[in-house]
Formats: sequence, C-alpha cells, structure tokens
Amino acid sequence: MAAQLDEILENFDFLDDWEDRYRYVIELGKTLPEFPDEARTEENKVRGCVSQVWLTRTVEPDASGAPVISYKGDSDAHIVRGLVAIVLAVFSGRTAREIIETDIDALFDRIGLREHLTPQRSNGLKAMVERIRSDARMALTAA
Repeated sequence: MAAQLDEILENFDFLDDWEDRYRYVIELGKTLPEFPDEARTEENKVRGCVSQVWLTRTVEPDASGAPVISYKGDSDAHIVRGLVAIVLAVFSGRTAREIIETDIDALFDRIGLREHLTPQRSNGLKAMVERIRSDARMALTAA
C-alpha cells in the first residue's frame, strides 16, 4: 500500500541524515502497487526523465462533477521510484483544480528534496509534475 503524504512528511521530519532519507525514498518506492507490463508504453512514459518513468491516470467525476485524477506509476530506478511514490502521494486522488493549485515547490523545499537531488533527478521530478499538471489542465478543459 502506498504511503500517505502526512506520513511521508512526518518521516522526513524525523530523519535528520540524508543517507537515511535516501533509504526512506527507496523504501517508499517499494510501497507502490505492482505496475502492469502492458502499461509500460511510450504513451505512458514521462518525457524528460533520464530513468524510465511511466504514469497512468484515470479521471472520474466527484459528487460535484469536478474531475478527480488518480495515478499509478513506476520507474526502473530505485530512488526515482521513490520519487514517483512521493509525487503520487501529493497528487493522486485529487481534483484537477487541487492539482493545479498545489504548491509542490514549497513541499519539496520543506523536506529538502530539491537541494539533495542530482540535476538529472530534479529535471525528472519536474517532468513528472508537469505531466500531472498538464493532465489536470486537460481534465478541466474537458469538464
């Protein structure tokens, strides 16, 4: 079962050492549900990531008709898989409007993530977030 955002934030606050935090990020990646091989397609691949990253989405209306977007994801790299888990904890199951309005940079700053990632991983993280925000914008346009 994937970790919840509050739990992730508490654990980051508890862990002082970045080696421990990296291990925790890898552990988060192990909590992602099994990702089906048939979903590892070019269409689901996130562009801009050095590692391979795939995201699938489903869009369902909530009680008010607002589009709610849920994601599944995976990567072929352990740390990046953990980053996928964090991104999904932030965005999956939220309305398109909530996704667009989420200040992800503030969250990454809070846990110190951006300053401790290589430039390639930072670019991949940005690509994942932009893909999700693009999906949210499309869902709002279609609603």
